[in-house]
Amino acid sequence: MSGRLADTPEEWPVSSSTVPFTGHKTGVRTDQVVMPDGGTHGRDYQTHPGSVAVLALDGDGRVVVLRQYRHPVRHRLWELPAGLLDVPGENPLHAAQRELYEEAHVKAEDWRVLTDVYTSPGGSDEAVRVFLARQLSAAEGERYEALEEEADMELARVPLDVLVRGVLAGELHNGILALGVLALHAALTGEPGGTGPDSLRPAQAPWPARPYPA
Repeated sequence: MSGRLADTPEEWPVSSSTVPFTGHKTGVRTDQVVMPDGGTHGRDYQTHPGSVAVLALDGDGRVVVLRQYRHPVRHRLWELPAGLLDVPGENPLHAAQRELYEEAHVKAEDWRVLTDVYTSPGGSDEAVRVFLARQLSAAEGERYEALEEEADMELARVPLDVLVRGVLAGELHNGILALGVLALHAALTGEPGGTGPDSLRPAQAPWPARPYPA
């Protein structure tokens, strides 16, 4: 198949729905979904408010990354600054700017949408918007007080090619980090039909997965 591909919205009928668990940030929903053959089958999935992540690229071609403990996988992972869309309908750009400030104490003048993704569509409705942030500088004011897993978070700036090699070698495992660095690498090396990072979508581009006021 040649040309471009695009996912399309679709919603199969649901005969009933329950929420057996609601946690602090996410929950679990069970839907009885009517299948094309007329049968009904239960589907359990995590409900999630959505997230934003920031690939912050400095003038020396280095990416701002964080190293943080992730208990479910029992690993300390290198990641991009990221966070939840805590407020329903929150502008994702504003959330991304907040996360970059809180986690890295950095601000950026140039913002683009790098890519949008469903992290695990077979088991979660989480949608993530990954931004590219450039023209970095230190944020003003006091640093945000880190708590819990973030209390001993390590901060670094790493050349993009080092991160790309780490992803392809199976040494860096965070999915959003992998997606972000490979997408940026494609943009910088001239992806088909593009002219580099300046051809990326504007920071306020529509996001059907998590609509927000303009």
